[in-house]
Amino acid sequence: MTTEDNDAGAKLERLNANLAKVEALSARLMAALAARKPSDPGVQGPGNDIYMKAATAYIAAMMQDPAKVLENQVSYWGKTLKHYVEAQQALASGEFKAPADPFPKDRRFSNPLWETHPAFNYLKQQYQLNAEAVHNSVEAMDAIDPGDKRRVEYFTRQIVDMMAPTNFLGTNPDALEKAVETDGASLVQGLENLVRDIEANNGELLVTLADREAFHVGQNIASTPGSVVYRNRMFELIQYTPTTETVYQTPLLIFPPWINKFYVMDLKPQNSLIKWIVDQGFTLFVVSWVNPDASYADVGMDDYIREGYLTAMAEVRRITGEKQINAVGYCIAGTTLGLTLAHLQKAGDQSVKTATFFTTLADFSDPGEVGVFLNDDFVDGIERQANNDGILARTFMSRTFSFLRSNDLIYQPAIKSYMMGEAPPAFDLLYWNGDGTNLPAKMALQYLRGLCQQDGFAKGAFPVFGRPVSLSDIKLPLCAIACETDHIAHWRGSFNGIKQMGSEDKTFILSQSGHIAGIINPPSKGKYGHYTSAAPVSGDPEAWLAGATFNQGSWWPRWGAWLSAQSGQQIKARVPGDSVHPVLCPAPGTYVTAQPTG
Repeated sequence: MTTEDNDAGAKLERLNANLAKVEALSARLMAALAARKPSDPGVQGPGNDIYMKAATAYIAAMMQDPAKVLENQVSYWGKTLKHYVEAQQALASGEFKAPADPFPKDRRFSNPLWETHPAFNYLKQQYQLNAEAVHNSVEAMDAIDPGDKRRVEYFTRQIVDMMAPTNFLGTNPDALEKAVETDGASLVQGLENLVRDIEANNGELLVTLADREAFHVGQNIASTPGSVVYRNRMFELIQYTPTTETVYQTPLLIFPPWINKFYVMDLKPQNSLIKWIVDQGFTLFVVSWVNPDASYADVGMDDYIREGYLTAMAEVRRITGEKQINAVGYCIAGTTLGLTLAHLQKAGDQSVKTATFFTTLADFSDPGEVGVFLNDDFVDGIERQANNDGILARTFMSRTFSFLRSNDLIYQPAIKSYMMGEAPPAFDLLYWNGDGTNLPAKMALQYLRGLCQQDGFAKGAFPVFGRPVSLSDIKLPLCAIACETDHIAHWRGSFNGIKQMGSEDKTFILSQSGHIAGIINPPSKGKYGHYTSAAPVSGDPEAWLAGATFNQGSWWPRWGAWLSAQSGQQIKARVPGDSVHPVLCPAPGTYVTAQPTG
């Protein structure tokens, strides 16, 4: 027996052993899937009406302009036939090569075999022809409401992306090469990763985006020194330890979104917005929201404002002895900060000196991409599910936002983990992204119905403590930062909300990049720039952008200069807490790591 025979035998033995492991893991997979709790169909996908509307619109297009529909069909047939003939001709030439590829580069098809191997290239080109034809068919639908058309476009794109050949083992050259190279071990590890994710999420499939063992909150992330100086059932108040001998007199209080955890602003020290603010000489307080369980089912927006915003503002003033503070709200926390400020204005309370809004929507007349999930088919399902559970579970929120960027946050990570058997990367931002929070049922529905669907704040109809407030009630100096490619709070919607606020002193900054990367953009990286303009924050957002100036680098120093001008004189640096507010525990506190039981 030759060495080659021995090697082949060993490889076959390893392959058979790995196949046996696959069988064992398959049984474990079935058990993990069985643990999945039933959920309302309304939270799993759009209602049947959207399919009926799409079909009706397509039939109407056929009736009204059959030539246009037939032109699209004939064009698709012609391109498909031409592609087939070219592929056959390339093979008939006697060379093992693919025909010319007219499509633009797509990083999903980065393996060289997609360009050189006739079979893989045929699959790729035909998929792209199919995708183009589907897109053109939807684009041609005129007999449909614009809002419904956006939903049809979005969910059609989801189906097209899901059917990409890269998402299937048999047509993914990267995965197949890895399986052969490892004698099937990559598939075993991939199945292990799949089972692990399903077990970790009680039967739900959520792809692990980052190495869960690479980061530890309070150690190598969320590690800026500080102390919890106040706690109630809604939040812990963190006061950060000063790093300068003197600080600005007016303290700064940040309200992060309670959809996620606050430490997105305090990841690794080199990209920590919290550390940067402290280093600029500001007395900084940050709210760390509780991660609610079912016992919080009846907690609503008024509770967040009363026991969260107003209480935190009062405690910061007590600790510092100042009559006024500066406040920041991020995303949904910015929307709620706006509601709070409008209430304070009506009450004649001037305890907030200035406000800063990070990626905040307050006018939901055009909610952007996320609007596809705000119709009654989804919201009715969320209402039934949340009322049953007492919470809107973090899994629903995480999955929804991931589907807004499905190729980046679902399919590509799934391919690497489940087909290639790779370990998730040690990436702090993705680690945070997977560390989600629940939402109280009442608050979630008030937000979705009253603010998103009914646009109550912009219409002056959303009540705070029973009294309607409006955007025009916000009259203090403000600064707003929006992000150019934000898929959650699109910048035009942010601009439209800010321009309706009643302040005569408004600064609007448009950062490059998206919802997170555009905000967490430290000057040291020199990565993304920002747009500014001396023009009023009014009129059409596109007109504002056309007249704006592009500035290289982070917006942080520009905002820091604006904030320092609003923060009074320099005084001796303050240590966390006081005699009435003893230090309860070190930052980042206990709420950020607590796991709710409901």
